[in-house]
Amino acid sequence: MSDRFASLVRSISFQLLATAAATTIHRRVLEVCDGDTSVVTLLRMDVARLRSAGLSQAKAEAMIELARHVHDGRIRLERHGYMSDHDIIREVTAVRGIGPWTAQMYLMFTLARRDVWPAGDFGVRNGWSQLHGLDELIDERSLRDAGAAFEGFRSAVAHYCWRVVDGPVTDR
Repeated sequence: MSDRFASLVRSISFQLLATAAATTIHRRVLEVCDGDTSVVTLLRMDVARLRSAGLSQAKAEAMIELARHVHDGRIRLERHGYMSDHDIIREVTAVRGIGPWTAQMYLMFTLARRDVWPAGDFGVRNGWSQLHGLDELIDERSLRDAGAAFEGFRSAVAHYCWRVVDGPVTDR
């Protein structure tokens, strides 16, 4: 279950940031936590210490609040493998500072859920727009509607959209 917690902490670090910046900040978070982003470590951490890693006030508070929710049982990570996506999203977004995007990344990358459609993600919107030759970036609502055609495997479509943005893979 510690991997699930660490994954949520990492997703908080990555909220609303470019990958390179988020990677740097999260590496600093790991340094501040001596490599251990566990519930116990974050319960002992204060906001100022986490902010010294480059986190915003809101992200630092969200990490500590997440630790409190897991510690007192409001979030039961051990049950997430058996819960619906909807129930997991509801549970983790009860933490101030964790929104749908963070919950969706957790569902996709930690719980390996196959039908997550992060229509609000800039990379997915950008990739979709490029794939379809759109002159403007598709809006979240339109992308959510378009995703209905791929129900059952929308996580794979989202990954494909991200790959389009990353550019072609070249042989080395």
